[in-house]
Amino acid sequence: MSAGARPLCAECGKAATGNFCQHCGAKLGGRFCDQCGAKTSPAATFCNQCGAKVGVAGRRAAAASVIGGQNLPWWIAGAAMFVVILVVGVTMVQPGGPGAAPAPVGGAVAPFAGGGGVPPDLSTMTPREQADRLFDRVMRAVSAGDSTEAQAFLPMAIDAHDLARPLDHDGLFHLSLLNRTAMNLDAALANAREVLEQDADHLLALTAAAEASAELGNRAEAEGYYRRVLAAWDAQMARGLPEYADHAVFLQSVRGDAEAYLAGR
Repeated sequence: MSAGARPLCAECGKAATGNFCQHCGAKLGGRFCDQCGAKTSPAATFCNQCGAKVGVAGRRAAAASVIGGQNLPWWIAGAAMFVVILVVGVTMVQPGGPGAAPAPVGGAVAPFAGGGGVPPDLSTMTPREQADRLFDRVMRAVSAGDSTEAQAFLPMAIDAHDLARPLDHDGLFHLSLLNRTAMNLDAALANAREVLEQDADHLLALTAAAEASAELGNRAEAEGYYRRVLAAWDAQMARGLPEYADHAVFLQSVRGDAEAYLAGR
């Protein structure tokens, strides 16, 4: 222990507090193997169950195996969608454009942001604020074409959303997007269905469910979700939900995408 009895981060060795290290972003309080899911000790270098390397290098290798290689075409296509979401829809992004700094939540500076200075203490943020910041970080990395950074922060962003539960509909939509980016397609579909269980015609959730189903090869299921998108469109848009406004330009493309998919294009 050091720095007032704060624990040391197992990744960078610096004193840290909260759920994530404010210096390197590593998750605190125990880790899990990226390969087999077994819990590992904070200081472990290799998993004692399957022998896989754990820690930053292990996470990056696991993410690279998912996003790179044969899945690279999907990554490029997915990145294009996320650029649209980032530039025009996400509430955490300032009006200054894709190059602007993340907008503050509760007056705090976005963690892991570039430009130097001392990173903020993530322990001062609520779990949802942490999740929003990490989501923003992944979106910015994708919009910049930085797959290495996106790979590194994806596991943390997903973990942060799970720690922030219960999530509202927009938070679950964000979690679905993150899981789809990581090619956790079953999880992405499950996140979308969580929203649909509460709001059966929610356009963002229907779209996320349709896209995940299509990626899973379940064309009939994807068509069903897209038909529901078109059937519910006018009534849903009239609701004026905050998340619809936040993702307005993304939604503008959804109707055309649904029609094209159903037409077999």
